[in-house]
Amino acid sequence: MRTTFWLLPLTLLSALAQAQTTPNPILFVTQVPVPVDFAAVGSTFANHIANMNSVYRGGDLWIRYPNGTLRNLTAEAGFGMNGFQGANAIAVRDPHVHWNGTKAVFSMVVGAPPQQFQVLSFRWQLYEVSGLGQGQQVSITLVPNQPTQFNNVNPAYLSDGSIVFASDRPRNGALHLYPQHDEYESTATVTGLWRLDPATGALKLLDHSPSGDFDPLVDSFGRVLFTRWDHLQRDQQSDQAGNPNQSFDWVSEEANAAIAPGLTEPFPEPRVAAVGSTVNGHRFNNFFPWQLAQDGTEAEFLNHLGRHEFHTYFDRAFNNDANLVEFIAEVSGRTNPNAIENLFQIVEDPTQPGRYLGIDAPEFDSHAAGQLVRLVAPPSANPDDIVIEYLTPRSTFGTAPAADHSGHYRNPLVLSDGSIVVAHTTAQGGVDNLGSPTAPVPSYRFRIKLMTTGTGGFLTAGASLTAGINKTVNWWDPDQMVSYTGELWELSPVEVRARTVPPASSEPATAGPELSAFATAGVAESTLRRFLRQQNLGLIVVRNNTHRDKADKQQPFNLRVPGGVQTVGSGGTLYDIAHFQLIQGDQVRGLGGSASPNLGRRVVSRFLHEPAALANNLPNAGGPAGSAPIFPDGSTALFVPTQRALSWQTTAPNGTPVVRERFWLTLQPGEIRECGGCHGINRTGQAAQAAATNTPQALTALLQNWSALNGGLMFADGLE
Repeated sequence: MRTTFWLLPLTLLSALAQAQTTPNPILFVTQVPVPVDFAAVGSTFANHIANMNSVYRGGDLWIRYPNGTLRNLTAEAGFGMNGFQGANAIAVRDPHVHWNGTKAVFSMVVGAPPQQFQVLSFRWQLYEVSGLGQGQQVSITLVPNQPTQFNNVNPAYLSDGSIVFASDRPRNGALHLYPQHDEYESTATVTGLWRLDPATGALKLLDHSPSGDFDPLVDSFGRVLFTRWDHLQRDQQSDQAGNPNQSFDWVSEEANAAIAPGLTEPFPEPRVAAVGSTVNGHRFNNFFPWQLAQDGTEAEFLNHLGRHEFHTYFDRAFNNDANLVEFIAEVSGRTNPNAIENLFQIVEDPTQPGRYLGIDAPEFDSHAAGQLVRLVAPPSANPDDIVIEYLTPRSTFGTAPAADHSGHYRNPLVLSDGSIVVAHTTAQGGVDNLGSPTAPVPSYRFRIKLMTTGTGGFLTAGASLTAGINKTVNWWDPDQMVSYTGELWELSPVEVRARTVPPASSEPATAGPELSAFATAGVAESTLRRFLRQQNLGLIVVRNNTHRDKADKQQPFNLRVPGGVQTVGSGGTLYDIAHFQLIQGDQVRGLGGSASPNLGRRVVSRFLHEPAALANNLPNAGGPAGSAPIFPDGSTALFVPTQRALSWQTTAPNGTPVVRERFWLTLQPGEIRECGGCHGINRTGQAAQAAATNTPQALTALLQNWSALNGGLMFADGLE
C-alpha cells in the first residue's frame, strides 16, 4: 500500500495533503537530511553544532494554513538560497509561538563556505518572525542581546515574554572553558538552560547541566519542562587501559591553571567494580524529564519521578547486604506497567492540562525518533501513581524490524482540537545513508503527519500534511562538494494560536520547619537571602538523612546517626551516617593530551572547595573534605555554590560513602532548598513513615554560626 501511495501523481498527493484540515496554522521547518546520527542536527545530543558536517544548509521556516496552503517564510524575508549553498545559506530549527499567537522565536544558522577548503565558524542564533497571517508581510529579526559567540538553540517564551533557551556558552562565560564536553563521549554540548531578557540583555543561567539540557517549554502551570541528559558516572573516556584519549586534569578552572600530575575522580562509584569489591559498578546514561521554576529554582525530576517509576532494571549499590536488591520492575510493586528509557521532545496537551506527550528513543541510530508515549503529571500528581501510556507499539522505540513496527516518530504536537501531529518516517532500520559522503541518500524521511487509529489499540501515522517539499542543493563540506536532490525532512511542527499566559513560577515560600529554625537562631530570612545573593551562594537543608523512599531498596536504607535518630526498614545491616559530603562539578578534565590542551573541558566531580561556602559553613572536625555534620535529628544544612552542577553523598564516620545522589542539581543565588530526606519520600518511607517535618537542628546551628561570623556585615542596597 505504501508503494501504491508513492506512485500517486504529485497533483493527487497535493490534493490529499490539502484535504487534511487543521484548526489553526502550523509552523514547521525543513532540513536537508543528515544521515549521520552522531552530533548532528537530528541527534539526541550534541545537536547544536553548526558546522557543515553537522547541519546541512538548504532548509527553511514554513507555515501551513488550515486549508493546506504552504508559505516559505524565510524565503519571503530574504533568507536562504537555492542550488549552491554559499554565504547566504541557512538552516532553521526549533520554532516556538508566543502566547499572543502573532510571532514566534526560532533558531537559524546563516552561512556556508563559498569556496572549497574554507573552514569558517558558524553559530546558531535566535530570531523572531512576525507577519504569520495570510496576506501579512513577514518580518524576521535577530533577537537582540543574545550571546553572539555561542550556539543558541531550543528557544521558548517564558510568561513575561523573556526567552529560555539552551546554549553552549560556558557556565561563567570564560572562553578558556569553551566548549564544555559531555560526560559520555566527551563531545561538545550545551551547558544548560539560560534565560534572556532581549530588551535589557539580562542573561541568567537557570540550570547547569554537565551533559546538556534540551527542548524547554513552559507548561500551563508555569513550570519549565525539559529533557536533561543525566549521565552522572565516572569518565569512560579516561578509565580505559592506557588512557587512549589522553585525558588529563587541570588543577582548577582558572585560565592559568597548571596541569595536574594525574587523574582524579572520586564520585560516584567506579563504572566497573574492582575484583573482590563489595561496591558494585555504577553506569548511568538516560535522558529524563525535568522541571524548573521560571527563576531557575526548584530543579527536580518531573514530579519527583525517577528510575523506579520508569525503568525495568538497575543494580544495587553494594553486593554484601541482603537487604539491598536489584530493581526489577515486574516484581517491584510499582503502579506504572510500561517502562521507558528516555523522554524527548515533551509537549503538553492543550485539551488536558498536565497531560504530556513525548518520544522514547534510543540515543543513537534513529535521529531522536522512536515511540510516542503519554503521561499525566500535573503538579498535584504523586509519582507513585503516574502511568506511562504507549500510544504506538513498543517496537517503535528501537531500530529492529518487527511486524507491528509502524516507523519512527518525533516532534509530537497536540492541536487545540486534540488531534496529534508528528514528524514520522516509515524507516525501521538503524542504517540511514544509502548513498555516499558526497551524495547522501537517506532512508529516514521525516514528514509531518496527522496520527490516526491503527491496529491493536495503538495510533499510527496517517496522511501527510504536505505533498512533500523537494530541493536540489550542493555545498562544500568544506573539502568535498556534496550534492542532494530530493525530499527534505519536515520537523518541529507547532500550532500558531493565542494561548493563556501561565503564572510565572518562582521559588516557593520557605516551609514551616525551616522558618522555625530561623526564629530560634534569631536570624531574619531576608537578611540571609541577601547575603547569599551577594556571595553567589545557596543553602541546602535536609531534615532527616535517615529517611528514604520505600521504593529505593538499591541503596542502604537502614540508617542511623551515631547517638541520634535511626530509621530501620527491616532487619540486617545497619549503616551509621555522620557526614553529608557536597560534590561540585568542576570543568577541569581535558582530553587530547597536555601538548594540545585547548580542546575544551569535561565536568568532573570535586569535593566542595568554594571559598565563600567553606568560610561560612559549620566546622566539621574529622569529617571528609567538603562535608557538613549530620546532627542527632538526622539533619544537615550547608551553604553551597550556585549556578554550578552539584551532587552529594552521606558517609560513615570514617568518610566511607553510604548513600550517593544520582543526579546533578543546580541552585540559584539566594535559593534555600529544603528536602525531607535523602531520596525524598513520595508517600511513605522504608519504615512506613511520612516525610520529615522536624525543625532541623543543623539549620539552627548553621544560622547561629553564620550570625556570629557575619553579625557586623554591611549589605548593599537593592538586593532583596
